[in-house]
Amino acid sequence: MRHFSSVPFSGTKEQEEQLTTWLQENRDMPGVVMPALQKAQEIYGYLPIEVQRMVADALDKPLAEIYGVATFYSQFSLSPKGRYRISVCLGTACYVKGSGILYEQLQEKLGISGGECTLDGRFSLDACRCVGACGLAPVMMVNDEVYGRLTVDDLDGILAKYR
Repeated sequence: MRHFSSVPFSGTKEQEEQLTTWLQENRDMPGVVMPALQKAQEIYGYLPIEVQRMVADALDKPLAEIYGVATFYSQFSLSPKGRYRISVCLGTACYVKGSGILYEQLQEKLGISGGECTLDGRFSLDACRCVGACGLAPVMMVNDEVYGRLTVDDLDGILAKYR
């Protein structure tokens, strides 16, 4: 189940104006909800409830419909992403070599669940299905840097590089 972020919303007036302008110009487009949410996420980086409300109000749609679309499609995020985006591969090769345990340990060490961002905005944590480095299993990425053949003992040293 996806839930809302515990990180306070901090959108700017410029972001709101940019989204409002786009919504006004495109509100009559057939199937506008998907492109509207894509544009909103492009502007804000994620879709907090405040942004979903703006979209719903501007398009004269129920908030439940907007929320339904935002939570159905995996391309949308209800939580902000951290400066350092950690992705743990849970594909078959990585999973059988222990990536599930790595993922659990990262949640504990960072104090967040998968899909969330730390309160300081430094780290976000997600699972992915394959990064194409099966020979290095188990694998995780921090932004675009790949770490392979990991054990739980490696995690503190990797996180320390980004603190």
